[in-house]
Amino acid sequence: MIQTEVIERSTKGYSDIHNITDEVAKKITKSGITQGQVTVFVVGSTAGLTTVEYEPGLVKDLKNLFEKLIPQNDYYHHEETWHDGNGFSHVRASLLKPDLTVPIVNGRMTLGTWQQIILIDFDNCPRQREVVVQMAGEPRDSSK
Repeated sequence: MIQTEVIERSTKGYSDIHNITDEVAKKITKSGITQGQVTVFVVGSTAGLTTVEYEPGLVKDLKNLFEKLIPQNDYYHHEETWHDGNGFSHVRASLLKPDLTVPIVNGRMTLGTWQQIILIDFDNCPRQREVVVQMAGEPRDSSK
């Protein structure tokens, strides 16, 4: 069985970080899948997904890391094509990746105690982000 849901999220850009763990978990519960996997995918080329311990210090650390690795004010060849000022956001998103897969066991994601799924919007303006949540696996046995 495969079920697909969507999470809509308004973001501010500039490494805006959102914890979407609870929303993904609710989609899994709604699906009735007890054994399988969930794939989470952000649509667009300037955002990414990962897992972290979602707490204020680490949120700041991540933002600082991306600024050190891929500075916003550096030169990016992407600007020669589109002149939209967001070359840095494309590079950052490419490094992070747009998807994440988590096993589902006994109807729950197998995340660690301090592990949450986060969406990071790297673009240089606010966006309405669409995150596709696709669950595949075995449903509850309704005959028991």
